[in-house]
Amino acid sequence: MNQVYPTPKSLTAREISISRNGRPIFAKLSMVIFPGQSLRLIGPNGCGKSTILRVLAGLLSPSKGHVYWEDTPINKDLSSHGSRIAYLGHKNAIKLSLTARENAKNLLTASGRYSKASLDRAFKMLELEHLASLPAGLLSAGQRRRVSIARVIASCCPLWLLDEPTVGLDYSATKTLENAISLHLASGGMVIFATHININLGRDDKTLDPRDFACSIKLG
Repeated sequence: MNQVYPTPKSLTAREISISRNGRPIFAKLSMVIFPGQSLRLIGPNGCGKSTILRVLAGLLSPSKGHVYWEDTPINKDLSSHGSRIAYLGHKNAIKLSLTARENAKNLLTASGRYSKASLDRAFKMLELEHLASLPAGLLSAGQRRRVSIARVIASCCPLWLLDEPTVGLDYSATKTLENAISLHLASGGMVIFATHININLGRDDKTLDPRDFACSIKLG
């Protein structure tokens, strides 16, 4: 059974500015997404997609403006904000000595999100069941990425923040990810997806190009 998020919430950035070492890199960046919507961050590597994701996750603080969950600034309670997001960065955060399933389970348990049934469904969706007991060190780069994506799917968090999640994935796995995103959005979830490839993010796919707000180039 698919997760349903009964209470409508929105994620909003209102004229945020971002500085690094006192140097402005973005100014007056605004966006909003609602349940069932996706936001695509586009542009070449180094244009700032990852920086924006980290700000929306509460991992970086804007120098001006605020990010809001509904009407509350996320910096008022970063712990609560962390509990509602599943963040997937460039790195998979996988320990090579642990099995595929142990890696996903440990990360979910540490964040208080572990459910055996949810992880079972995620591993089945991503065709990882036959790899679950293998040490992650024996997995290919694409298989490790699928384990990390399974952790996102199994988290049951309403907001997914995904930084180039298709890196290392083959065509079949990419289509599986598209299907997982579709199911998540249909349940009232939200997805913000940094990418430079064409991937189906649903009917309510909005687009933001960081270069439209950039004060400089070659960002993280």
